[in-house]
Amino acid sequence: MRIVLAGATGTLSSELVPRLLAAGHEVVGLTRTASGAQRLRTAGVTPVVTDVMAADALLTALDGRTADAVIHQATAITRTPAFHRDLHPTDALRDVGTRNLLRAAKRLGARRFVTQSFFLGYGWRDHGPGLLTEDHPYAEPERGPFGHHMRSLRSNEDQVLRSPDLEGIALRYGLFYGPEPATRKMLELTRKRQLPIPRPAATLHPIHIADAASATVAALERGRAGQAYNIVDDQPVDMGDYLAALAETAGAPPPRRVPGWLFRAVPYMHSLLVGTRIGLDNSKAKRELGWAPEYPTYRDGLPSTVDR
Repeated sequence: MRIVLAGATGTLSSELVPRLLAAGHEVVGLTRTASGAQRLRTAGVTPVVTDVMAADALLTALDGRTADAVIHQATAITRTPAFHRDLHPTDALRDVGTRNLLRAAKRLGARRFVTQSFFLGYGWRDHGPGLLTEDHPYAEPERGPFGHHMRSLRSNEDQVLRSPDLEGIALRYGLFYGPEPATRKMLELTRKRQLPIPRPAATLHPIHIADAASATVAALERGRAGQAYNIVDDQPVDMGDYLAALAETAGAPPPRRVPGWLFRAVPYMHSLLVGTRIGLDNSKAKRELGWAPEYPTYRDGLPSTVDR
């Protein structure tokens, strides 16, 4: 297939592009910069310099091209968010950016559209000890700062999954880790003993970026139209255990443990590392996509963060 990939120079796309090419797909990558275009050429991708937030410019840049599918991986996240405002540019990409890309997909003649979504669309709160399936309510309206994030996640999925002219698929990725910038930053902070463990710590559900990429290729090729999939590994993790294992991986002393309220100065980080307990069921993705994570747990995947 000929694929138009938005966010082609992003964290996940660095793993996704070689897998798409290895599977025999042709990739046209969207990037906002000339330097990004050069990186894509080097990787064997046809670059298009444009901004997915500028609807008319996007259509002009893609004029005359055709594609079989569009994959939306565009975010504005370059590090772990500390404040809610850090997510607002990505919220816009999930709302306005998705709308613009859907319009472009129809102009390209694409039949399939795969979009990135996020596991915390189920809610930044304590969900108890069970595993949530895709049938659990997703992106329900909320008041306060989370309302903005929920509206964008809902808009993203509704636009894609309900599009009458496209086979839309949404991938609810877990918390990314692996040889990528956010994990490297956490390793750096851990070595400096600047990343303490909160008490109590959240329970979150991770996914190695290599496994997120392989799941994306599987969804492109085998996903059912109109479906969302939980893309996580086989084990939710207590973030205290995760940060301790990260320190061990980095060859650093065990992190200090501090009261969770100390994280309230960085509200989004507090909600992420202290106030949330969530685990997801990935059996639908395994069954329908023929996919399984190469790294079933974080302990299997953490060594890759320092080996590459």
